[in-house]
Amino acid sequence: MAAVSPNFGERRDGARPSLIVIHYTAMPSCDAARDRLCDPAAEVSAHYLISESGVVEALVPEEARAWHAGSGAWGQVTDVNSHSIGIELANPGDAPFPEPQMAALETLLPAIMARWGIPPERVIGHSDMAPERKRDPGPRFDWRRLALGGLSVWPEGQGDPGAGFATSASALGYPEAAPGARLAAFRLRFRPGASGPEDAADRALAAGLARRFPVDGGRRDT
Repeated sequence: MAAVSPNFGERRDGARPSLIVIHYTAMPSCDAARDRLCDPAAEVSAHYLISESGVVEALVPEEARAWHAGSGAWGQVTDVNSHSIGIELANPGDAPFPEPQMAALETLLPAIMARWGIPPERVIGHSDMAPERKRDPGPRFDWRRLALGGLSVWPEGQGDPGAGFATSASALGYPEAAPGARLAAFRLRFRPGASGPEDAADRALAAGLARRFPVDGGRRDT
């Protein structure tokens, strides 16, 4: 495909996509988001932008390195841009994700996953890989819906509530972060609305997920 955004480069060291990172645009409209993602001065981009009405726009070829993730990590991956496909959902950051937009995402994801052999556990949010500085796609994004379609993961049962949350979070792929940042990111995704100090429910859910989906159980990308 021809690039729409000029903001991309080559994936480094022969990397191939092994992650999909979901974002919200945090802008007032899809048009404003597109303008920014295509502005050379902004130096940001994504492979895809999905409007509130479900229109999917391809901005950067999947083979190229878009500039959507910034600093962060997931498991052994420290150059997330070189190892990922970025999908931006037009959303100001505090609004529900409309049904047409979610349906379009559910159509787009399987095709990307099939092309690059990306399993559901490697479909993550921006907040997962950058917990100290990002919140997107936020607590209103329906991760459970994606998981029910085999497009991401969701807790099924619980693990050992005595297991350390930090150990389980690292096993899942969450990077080292300031105290509380990983817990906040985990809750955004798996316990939206939860607050207060770490508790047994956090530990049990994280342990169960880490047992089923250890990030380095099958892939070690750098």
